[in-house]
Amino acid sequence: MKLEDKLFLVTFVPDSETHLSAIKQETCRTCAGKPCISGCPAACWEHEAEKNEVLVSFEGCLECGTCRIICPYHNIQWKYPRGGFGVKYKFG
Repeated sequence: MKLEDKLFLVTFVPDSETHLSAIKQETCRTCAGKPCISGCPAACWEHEAEKNEVLVSFEGCLECGTCRIICPYHNIQWKYPRGGFGVKYKFG
């Protein structure tokens, strides 16, 4: 089974509050390459050119922590969602 097929089986129970955010937008504005965007396997991070901000769609987060690990400035606040919310994996 391909990775894309396995990700199709993943379901989400989105919370009303985020578990994931950029700590300081000023840091994101000057970050070269923005690794959080290219490194996120769920494509939760995006760059809004008009405001020059990095935005996150936490509802589809796989909770892998990749963004937190690859941010060279340690500028990502990440925690697990509240109990009962977040990603639900099926078949491992």
